[in-house]
Amino acid sequence: MTAQNALLTILVEKIRNDSLVLPSLPEIALKIRKMADDPNVNLNQMADMISHDPALSARIMKIANSAFVGRGVHVNSLHQATTRIGLRYIKNVVTAMAMEQLFVSKTAFIKKQMEQVWAETLELTAFALTAMAQHNANFKNPALNFDTMTLAGLVHNIGALPILTEAEKQLDIFGDENFIKGAITNISGKIGATILRTWGFPNELIEVAEQWDVPAYQPAHPSYVDFIRIAAIKQNRFHGEGETAQLLKPFVDLGLIPSTDFYRSPDFVARLNEIKTLFA
Repeated sequence: MTAQNALLTILVEKIRNDSLVLPSLPEIALKIRKMADDPNVNLNQMADMISHDPALSARIMKIANSAFVGRGVHVNSLHQATTRIGLRYIKNVVTAMAMEQLFVSKTAFIKKQMEQVWAETLELTAFALTAMAQHNANFKNPALNFDTMTLAGLVHNIGALPILTEAEKQLDIFGDENFIKGAITNISGKIGATILRTWGFPNELIEVAEQWDVPAYQPAHPSYVDFIRIAAIKQNRFHGEGETAQLLKPFVDLGLIPSTDFYRSPDFVARLNEIKTLFA
């Protein structure tokens, strides 16, 4: 049995026996996500909750005054910042920060792999958001929204986390960079879908984690999977056959992107740089 098959066997068996230790969001993130979904909550209550976490408070203030969200008037209080950003996007900011805290390791080798996965995740999320925003600009009532697209990007490769965690336990067997990359490519989708079901995330996000890197899977309608793939193609992470332009051509035909080199336009680059500030 190859090392990758051995790791797959271990993880699949743990999933089957419900013994795989899945990552969990920190308590503050769970509370804020629940609060944001409460139709009776108000922004003052949200600001009070956020104020208990200094790092989160600083991130919210930074985003509220960023070029992407800011409206020319600097905000000086957390209450003003939450009003400017809104409940739904606060939920996504909290999730992003919470997930970043999951990608940590005391082992130098695994720490490096986790940092790379997280950096790729943020880069992909910003690119997918920019491509979707460009597409949505042509529609009065777009089917895909910014908030869900943000989460789709952040969780698309969450299945890599248990793979890296399991590899850390047996570095003598699984501690090879090429092996780990192959394992993430081949088995992270199923694991990621399991994690998101456990977290209670919606089916459209479970679909992203499970199917984004399965070329044979084609969504029935334009979906978050499409824009995740567009970004992954640009990163050379999508495992379809063909060069970048060839892989992007079907999305041009679907009207999701204007051309196979759309990402070179000055407007796209400027928008991308603005969106990246949300994750800086």
